[in-house]
Parts: sequence; C-alpha cells; structure tokens
Amino acid sequence: ALPAQRCLSMVFQSYALFPHLSVAENIVFGLSVRKVNKHERDRRLQDALRLTNLGGLEHRKPGELSGGQRQRVALARSIVSGHDLCLMDEPLSNLDAKLRHSVRHEIRALQQRLEMTVVYVTHDQTEALGMADHVVLLNAGRIAQQGSAQQLYEQPENTFAAGFIGSPPMMLIDSQLLPAAHWMLMQSSALPHCVIGVRPEHLRLIPVHPDFVQVTVLQQEFQGAQSYIYVQLPDLNTLIIHSADKQSYESGQRLSLHWEPRNSHFFDITSGQRLPVVSSWDASLAVAQCA
Repeated sequence: ALPAQRCLSMVFQSYALFPHLSVAENIVFGLSVRKVNKHERDRRLQDALRLTNLGGLEHRKPGELSGGQRQRVALARSIVSGHDLCLMDEPLSNLDAKLRHSVRHEIRALQQRLEMTVVYVTHDQTEALGMADHVVLLNAGRIAQQGSAQQLYEQPENTFAAGFIGSPPMMLIDSQLLPAAHWMLMQSSALPHCVIGVRPEHLRLIPVHPDFVQVTVLQQEFQGAQSYIYVQLPDLNTLIIHSADKQSYESGQRLSLHWEPRNSHFFDITSGQRLPVVSSWDASLAVAQCA
C-alpha cells in the first residue's frame, strides 16, 4: 500500500510543524487534506487539545511555543488522525534532559489512555526501558534481543545486549583473569575461557585477597546517594562499580573485586552468545560449554 493508505501516523524528531499555521491548523491539517467535515475536525481537535494539555494555545504559532509544547502539538496531530498505530522516530531528541523526562511520561500516559500501538525508535535506553512494554534491541540492523525491559536487563542473550543495557551497563570480565579459587566458589574446579558478566551494582571492593582478582582504583564519582568507582583490571580494561555506601577510595589504591556467584552471567568468548547454566549457583554447565 502507498504510505497514505497505511492507516498509521508519525511523530518526527523535527516536529514537522508548519510555521505559518496556528496550533489548531497544524493539528487538523491532515484531516483537512482528507476532507473530513468541519464538525468532526473540531470534535477531534478539542479532544486532542484536552489530552495533550494544549488548551488555550490553539491560536498560537509554533514559533511562540516551547520545545515541549511543539512536541505535544505533533502528538496531538497524531491523535486526531484516528489511526491505531503510531510511529515515533526519536521524538524527544531535541528536548533538554528535564523536559524529556516530563514529555516521556506524557507520551506513555497518552498511549495507555488511548490504547494506541506505538512503535518508538530511540537511541536512549532510558526511554526504551522506561516506556516500552516490549523492547527490540537492534545491532547493525539485526535484532540482538527482544523482550520486556526486565528480561533484557536481567537475562541478556549476548555480550552486545549486556554491554548496552544499563547505565552503567553490565561489566564484562575475561574469565582467565580470575584466580582458580574464585571459580571454586562458583562450583567449578576448572577455569574455562569465557566472558563473565556482572552488573555494576553487584560488584564490591574488598581488601586485597589472593583468591580474588586484584584491581587498581582510577577515580570515584560522587552522585549523591550513590557513587561510581572506576577500577582497572590486570588486563588494563576498566570496570565501573556502583556503590551505595559512603566509603571513599583514592586513586591508585589496590583492592580486590568480589561478587556473589549467583550474580554471574556467562558468554561464549567467540560468538558472545549467552551460555546456559543449570542454576544460579551452578556454573559447571557453562564451564563445559566454553572450555
């Protein structure tokens, strides 16, 4: 079918508003082109103005509106179309961080209220995880993983998903860096060559211990109720540790890295695909798979 016959609406990054038309004229422009009668146009317009909190602004021009208001005009134009499917192509990328947060909430509330299906394209994982019922993660045009936000965060299917989802993302560690005693804690007596993934909030620093990998503190970032500690592994790669305690660390300080075995994820060293594990505490199958 031709684009005009696909029964869908679109919201763009650039808003695509006509500067010489008023808010109301921009919203109903598509209806006018489709020759929808004036009574129906006015009814849909009033509904859209109410839903997007644009009442009282219908006679203004786009140049007189803030970025958030212009984005809501674009949303209202999509709403009046009456289509059940809406494509949103990075609609918030032109807004500042504070405004993005509020408009994101408005879009989600509108989508739920109207029961509209929205395909939302974004490079911002915060938007994807916070808004979507179903997330599709793309890598070089191919689907790397799809599922709920919780599934992508807690069970990444490959190292790309692990290293992309989360802020900071999952930390990836070469298994050969771990002393054999650490593998023993994971119910394994062998040290296979695979990639171990651990979320930053599950990592913690302890005094230097021969049974755990040693790291060097690079810097600590204070973020109010939490802090991020950047450490360097023996292979010179950098890890980020999310810490909720008030302890301070100094650059150059030598410590060891510890995490609970149940918080480990295992990935094939070559393909990057997730390796099956019998249970949260049994890494033996993962060892067999990547040995």
